[in-house]
Amino acid sequence: MTYYTIGGIVGRSFPIILFTSIIGILTGQILNFQIENLVSMPIILILIPALIKIGGDTGSMLGARLSSALHMGLGGNVYHNPVVRNSVLSAFIVGMCAFTFLGIVVWITGMVLEMEIAFATLMALCLIAGTFELLVVYSATLVIAFASHRFGVDPDDTVIPVIATLGDLIGVIGIFITMHLLNII
Repeated sequence: MTYYTIGGIVGRSFPIILFTSIIGILTGQILNFQIENLVSMPIILILIPALIKIGGDTGSMLGARLSSALHMGLGGNVYHNPVVRNSVLSAFIVGMCAFTFLGIVVWITGMVLEMEIAFATLMALCLIAGTFELLVVYSATLVIAFASHRFGVDPDDTVIPVIATLGDLIGVIGIFITMHLLNII
């Protein structure tokens, strides 16, 4: 069986790693283009790493659950499947709780470090950017997991690295869109 040989694993993983590297570079360039806005509000620099991590982590958690379900024979109508529905809903609840907690912790940190920002503004930034990130990342997770399985690629090899990297990109984009919507920058 060549599926679990070193050559087979490297052959399937290399294109994924190449793709995620390119997305990571793109994400870094987006941050680089906005460096003046970020330096002017240091509290946002505290917020960004944790916010983008939550989306990628909960999306990867959802992808792992879907991958396991696909390996165990998840079938039928995907849109009405309780395993998919409950997995997405539970991941969304975990993500939103994490974004709320993050907003509180960053606000307290800002108060201690004398980088004040209005609590409502910070919570709105966390929750709006977070909701945008979760919706996009979870949609991509569903598409990638089911497409990988359908085309005979192990979802474990594709979903987690792609979603973790995509979570970074979408999170950064979501933060800047939300900052513009809230007239922060």
